[in-house]
Order: sequence, then C-alpha cells, then structure tokens
Amino acid sequence: MRRFLPYFSYVKPVRWPLALGLLCGLIYGAASGFGMPYMVKYIFPKVFAPGAVRLTPLEIALIAAWLPAVLTIRGIAGYLNTYLTQYAGTKILEHLRLDYFRKLQFLPLSFLQKNSTGDLISRGVADTNQLQTTLSNLANDLVKQPGTLVAALVYLTWLAYHQSGVGLVLVCLASVPLCVLPIRYAGNRIRRRAMDLQSELGSLTGRFSENLASAREVRAFCLEERETVRFGKTTHILLSLQMKVVKYTKAITPAIEIISAFGLAATFIYAYHVSLSEANFISIITALYVCYEPIKKLGALSNDTKRGAAALERLEYVLNEPLLLTDPVNPVDVGRLRGDLAFDNLSFTYKGDTPALRDVSVKIPAGTTCALVGPSGAGKTTFANLVLRFYDATAGRVTIDGIDVRAMRLADLRRNIALVSQDPVLFNDTIYNNLLLGRQDATRAEVEQAAQDAFAHDFILSLPQGYDTMVGERGASLSGGQRQRVALARAFLRNAPVLVLDEATSALDGDSEAAIQLALKKLVVGKTVLIIAHRFSTIRDASMILVFERGEIIDSGDHTALYGRNGLYKTLYDRQGTS
Repeated sequence: MRRFLPYFSYVKPVRWPLALGLLCGLIYGAASGFGMPYMVKYIFPKVFAPGAVRLTPLEIALIAAWLPAVLTIRGIAGYLNTYLTQYAGTKILEHLRLDYFRKLQFLPLSFLQKNSTGDLISRGVADTNQLQTTLSNLANDLVKQPGTLVAALVYLTWLAYHQSGVGLVLVCLASVPLCVLPIRYAGNRIRRRAMDLQSELGSLTGRFSENLASAREVRAFCLEERETVRFGKTTHILLSLQMKVVKYTKAITPAIEIISAFGLAATFIYAYHVSLSEANFISIITALYVCYEPIKKLGALSNDTKRGAAALERLEYVLNEPLLLTDPVNPVDVGRLRGDLAFDNLSFTYKGDTPALRDVSVKIPAGTTCALVGPSGAGKTTFANLVLRFYDATAGRVTIDGIDVRAMRLADLRRNIALVSQDPVLFNDTIYNNLLLGRQDATRAEVEQAAQDAFAHDFILSLPQGYDTMVGERGASLSGGQRQRVALARAFLRNAPVLVLDEATSALDGDSEAAIQLALKKLVVGKTVLIIAHRFSTIRDASMILVFERGEIIDSGDHTALYGRNGLYKTLYDRQGTS
C-alpha cells in the first residue's frame, strides 16, 4: 500500500463517491461476516430445532424475511461499492494517463529518441490500464473483504469461546494465518514476472508500430513472412511470461482451500470430542467458510497489487524523468522579436557521443537568409535545433536580439519561430485544423490567405470536402508536395520573424519543388531564415552560407566566394551538380 501513497492526491476529486463506496463495503462486510453465521445460529433453530415452539404466521414471515433482508442489504451494498469504486478508479486513471501524456509533451527530444515509440505507448495504455484495475480492486476489496473477515472472526471467536472455551477458538483460528503463506510466496514471484510481462507488452506494441509505419518497405522487399516470424517470436515470449504470472496467481485459491479444508477437519474433530451441538457446529463452520472467502480474495488482491506496482514503476520512468528544458524562474518578457541571431562559443554534445558542435561563434543579422551546408552529421540540424531550444547548449549560448533563448519562456521563443521540415507531420484531422496549428487564433480568411500564399488553396478546393477533408494519419491521403504546401501555409500563417527550413524541398519532384520555391521566395521576405538543404539549387541565392564540418563552421560567405576558395563546398556543389 505504501507504494501507492504518493498518488493518493488523485483521489481528491473523487473522494466523496469513493468514501460512499467504502462505507458500502463496510456494510457488505458486516452483512456477510456477521449476518450469515448469526442467521444459522439463532434464526434457523427457532424453526427447525427439535422441540421448537410453534410459531405464528407473522413470526414465520419475519424469520423468513431475515434471509432476503440480509442478502438484499449485502447485494445493494456490494453493487454500490463496486460501482462507486470503479467510477473513482476510472477517474483516477483519466488524470494519471493525462499527466503521463502531458509529461511526454515536455520531455526533451533526446528522451523520446532513446525510447521506442511502442514502449512509450504501452506504458501509457497497458500499464495505466493495469494500474486502474489495481486501484479499482484496492478500493473495492480493501474495505469489503477485511470487513467481512473481521466480522466473521469476531463472531467466530465470541461463539467458540462461549461454547467451549479458548481451545475451540485456537483450533478454529489456527489455519487462518497459515493461509497467508501461499499469498506471500506467490506475491514475491508475481512482481518480477509482472515487470517482465509489462515490458514485453511494450515490445509487442513496438513491433506493431514499426511494422505499420513500414508497410511499403515490407511489401516492396517481400518481408511479409519475415515480419510474421519476428512478431511470432515476440508473442511466444509474451505467452511464456503470461503463463508464469497465471501459474502463481491461480495457485493461491487452491492452496488456501487445501489449508482451509484441514482447518475445517481439525475443527470437526475437536467439536466431536467436546460434544458441540449441531447448530453451534454448523454456525462455526459457516463463520469459518466466510473467513476463508475474503482471505482468497485478499490473496488475489495482493497479487494484483504486485502487478499494479510493476506497472506504476514503468510509468514512473516517464513521470519522474526530470524536465531539462523548462521556463526560467524570472523569464524575460518578449513580444515579437526582430530576428538577430548570435551564437557565442557554442558547443553541444549528445549524451555519450562526440561533440556535435564545437565552439561555434557566428552572427546572423535580422532579415538574413542563411544556408547551412555540409556533409551528413556535420552539425547543421543541431545548430538549427538549438535556436528552437529543442536542446540546451552544453557550453556557450544562443541569443535572439541579444536575449539568451534560455532566458525566455519556451512558448514566447517558439512563437517567434516557424519550422518547415523535410517530412512535415500532419495530424489525422481536417486540412483546415492542420493549417490552424500555425496560429490557432487565426480567422478563416487568414487561413485561406496563407493557403493561397503557399499555392495550396487550389488543390485543397479540389478535394471532396475542401478545407474540411480529413488528411488521414500523418497526412497519408495527400501527396508529398501537397503535405509540404500545407506545412508552408502554416508557416505563412504563423508569420514568425525567424524561419527554419529543414531540407524542405529535398524529397520533392521537380514540379512540386518549383511551386514550393515560388512560395518560399515570398515566405522568406523580411525574415531571418535558416535553410538546411542538400539541394544546392535552393541555397545559391542565400545572402550567407555557413559551411559545417565535424561540428565546426569552417567557412562562411556567399556562393561565389565559397565556390572559389573552399574545397569542401566546391566538392559538395559539384557532386550534386553531376548527380
């Protein structure tokens, strides 16, 4: 239980339904643990014992009403306990899953890159479902079953003591603590297996995610059977782990039943030797039976708690991950920036890697179109990412208009930057809503004007529902050029003073590139632009070109100057020119 105490804050919004549910659990326990044995001991003998006094019809009716009354109270209380605690558990899950998802939105890209998407999805779905089951069962049975057990033990102790003294009490209760042994034994093993099981569920989700994201490659390279075999191996491992959990989980009930059977047999022998009456013996046996049922359920709850603890541990891997990129305590208030970029002795190293940037210093005045050129892995994308503060510099600083980007609120910084990627991401929503992401308070007229500026308006109107057409997952219903024009339209709508074009035309055909180049010429006017491109035709007209090699800026200038003096730039340009 202590494992879950830090998360009891999630209970506050549902404390009243939960409290009422727990109260109903106590009523259920009292009706089960005390009401049933009491009925066997005191109610039925009035009717069926030898020499019982003849009862009036009213007395018979009242006695007959005892059974439905007890079971009705027990049934209604049990239902309300289950319903209300399930409601509370579901609400707790909702808040926990939302917090998990929110944390993922703010964790650095480096964290997301080192963890598989499938595993992160599994933690947010499968593990939170397991935790919901655990919390619901805890709320449902943690009061109801102990209440039933305590009520039955109180009745059993009281009756056995009055009938035959301490000896019968000890015989009756001797097997109860023994039932804890299989619970502890199985619980210690279930937690380890549960951790492995939840992790393997993440691997299974990852296989699904990877396969569906690579559907074209799977078919193009005839990998259908290979993928099926790989998936089969994962499911086989998962099955093995599931059966290990089942082995220990399902062993508890028969183990408790065997122990309880010996306990009942010992009680029978002792009751015979002390000449216990039939009514008293049946009442004691009923109370013992009522004791063993909650013990079995508490055993199952203990195992469920182990699985919940394993799921919680996997969730905490994300929930407790420190946020490295946060707003400063006293941020500098900024409105619309001019776009003067400066990199002062900037160095950056990805965790455990060689430096991606080494002591870079350069100034890019506002309104400059600056191209970043160099071989793959030279540091171009890292350079641009530090402007957006996707990472923080290891040493040195990045400033805009003289203000360190770490001194601004992240939202203020990124509101002043528009990003157009090589493979723009569109959400599974309408084209209009995808465009609106550029500036969510934009009017319909502004959205359509941005689409016209990006040469996207005409193709959008040709779609079945126009701007209300669903684009599919990651924009699957649109061509690459159409997706890129939607991304450009978002940049037009954002109208930020700093624009980052990350290889925005490298994957397009000639016609699409020509249309987008026209849009780009309009988009870059009056903005500070960082262009990362492999196609040198997109950067020849840049007013500044930075040449990167092994994390350093080895030269800068315009195309003519660099082509004449820089061997690396000339080689890269000529190689593409002849390709």
